[in-house]
Amino acid sequence: MGVIIIREMVGTSPNSWSDAARQAVATASRTVRNIQTIEVVKSTARVEDGEIVEYQVDLKIGFEYEG
Repeated sequence: MGVIIIREMVGTSPNSWSDAARQAVATASRTVRNIQTIEVVKSTARVEDGEIVEYQVDLKIGFEYEG
């Protein structure tokens, strides 16, 4: 493994925190190759009328530099 670049992003889902992470990775993989790692930095949720309506995860995505 060479150099790993780290980028931060936020994933969201109406279903779960793990689905929010999956959505973020799926979205990133459309334009970023060689994703190697993710780190969930923070998990939060948006609440309306006493119900969770959106799960959010702050991620660090690591991918290999192709210099």
